[in-house]
Amino acid sequence: MAAASKEGDRRFSPIRPLVRRGLSRAEAAAYLGISPSKFDQLRKGNRIAPPKVLDGRLIFTIETLDEFLDGLPNENETLNDDWTASI
Repeated sequence: MAAASKEGDRRFSPIRPLVRRGLSRAEAAAYLGISPSKFDQLRKGNRIAPPKVLDGRLIFTIETLDEFLDGLPNENETLNDDWTASI
């Protein structure tokens, strides 16, 4: 691909992908590793933060999706902080 030929002519690099902060519903579900229908269930239950809105389009931010995922319990996690207590 040719490089930008004049100032103001911006093209995306074919080598370096564009980092996106906002995702569509389907992209947000894929980012979390779940189906769009499961994503909709989580939204309906208010477990996922509301999206941003731009001209009627819903945009889910990477930051809020990361917060949701980070807040989930680990497998076999209990209220006891001592993980050896369950062994």
